[in-house]
Amino acid sequence: MKIHEYQAKQILKKFNVPIQDGLTIDDTSQAREVVKKVQTDFNSEAVVVKAQIHAGGRGKGGGVKFCTSIDKAEKEIQEMMGMQLVTPQTGPEGKEVKKILVTEALNIKSEFYVAITLDRAKEMNVIMVSPEGGVDIEEVAENNPEKIHKVWIEPNYNLRGFQIKKLIKGLGLSGSNAKDAISLFKNLYKCYEETDCSLLEINPLILTEDDKIIALDAKFNFDSNALYKHSNILNMRDLDEEDPTEVEASKYNLNYIKLDGNVGCMVNGAGLAMATMDIIKIAGGEPANFLDVGGAANVDTIKNGFKIILSDKNVKAILINIFGGIVRCDRVANGVVQAVQEMKLDFPIVVRLEGTNAQQAKNILDESGVSVTSANGMKDAANKVVKLALRS
Repeated sequence: MKIHEYQAKQILKKFNVPIQDGLTIDDTSQAREVVKKVQTDFNSEAVVVKAQIHAGGRGKGGGVKFCTSIDKAEKEIQEMMGMQLVTPQTGPEGKEVKKILVTEALNIKSEFYVAITLDRAKEMNVIMVSPEGGVDIEEVAENNPEKIHKVWIEPNYNLRGFQIKKLIKGLGLSGSNAKDAISLFKNLYKCYEETDCSLLEINPLILTEDDKIIALDAKFNFDSNALYKHSNILNMRDLDEEDPTEVEASKYNLNYIKLDGNVGCMVNGAGLAMATMDIIKIAGGEPANFLDVGGAANVDTIKNGFKIILSDKNVKAILINIFGGIVRCDRVANGVVQAVQEMKLDFPIVVRLEGTNAQQAKNILDESGVSVTSANGMKDAANKVVKLALRS
C-alpha cells in the first residue's frame, strides 16, 4: 500500500525525523487561509505548493511550485487543484490532483538520497544513500552507480554503529552534521521496522543553509500482509489513487493487477500466475491481468474472478489455470461449470487443471455442455486461448 507525502511526513514526525512541515488543503476556498497559517506557524514568508498524488517526478510535471507571496501561492493552488498531473510515473493519462500540501520554504545547501528496502536476493534489509539526491536520482543510479552507497542489515541485528559511519561517509557529512545524521539513521530504521515498510525513501534529504538535516520529501510503501497490525496506517489508504478494478478485487480477497493485453488470466498461486503470463506471451498473446485467486478456487471465487476480468473491455478470452493441490480439480471444474451457468456466460474460456482428480475434472468440463474449452497442459492452454482471443 502507498500513501501520500503529507501522510509519510506525519509518520516520520512520530519517529523524530525532522521534516519540511506544512498543512494540507482539499478545497481551494481555503487556500488563502491555509497559506497564511503556514507562513505564521513555520515563520516562512515563502511557501511551497505540492500536489499530492501517488507518483514521483511531480516537480517535472508542474506539481511543485515555489511561491514568494501569498497571492502567488493562492494562484498556484487554484490552477493545480483538479488538474491532471502527468509525470514520468503516471503514464500519459496523468492523475487528478485532489489534495495539496502547502509547506514552509527552506534554504537548501545540499541534497541527498536515502532509502531503505528489502534486498530479496540477499534476504536482508538494505539502506542506500547517495550524495546526489533530488529529481534525477535515477540518472545517478544508471550513469554513476559508484555514487550509490549501500549497507545490509542482518536479520538478527539492528543497524550498527560502523554501518551508520559508512552511510555518513557516503553522504560526505562531518562535524555536527554527522552527529545529527546518527540520530536520523537510527530513527529512520526504527520507523521502517516498526511500521512494516517495504520501502522508505527520502528524496531529497537536505542540508539547509543553517546546517539542519531535514526530509524534504518522503515516500512509503507498506507490506499489505502486515496492515492488520497498523490500523492507523490502513486508514491512510486513498482509494481514489488506486485502480478501481483492483480496489473491487481486494474486496473479494483477490490479488488483481490490470495489464494491457487481451487474454484474461485466473490462476491460483502467484508463481503459477507469472508462469501463465509468460507462456501466453510465448504463444503470441498478451495477458490482460495478473489474478491470483489463492487456495479457495470455489464457485464464489470463480464468479468474482469472472466479474473482475470481464470488467476490462479489452479482454477477448479467459484462461483459467489451476493446480489442484489442496483444492481438488473436480471441485474446481464443478465451480467453473456452475459459475458459467449462473452468470450465463457466452465467452471464450479455456481451462487447464492439473493435480488431484485432474482427469475427472476434464471429463466434467467436456460433458458439462457449457461453452468451456479444456486443455492438456500449459502450452496447449496458451495456444488455445490466444487463438480464441484473436478470433474475437
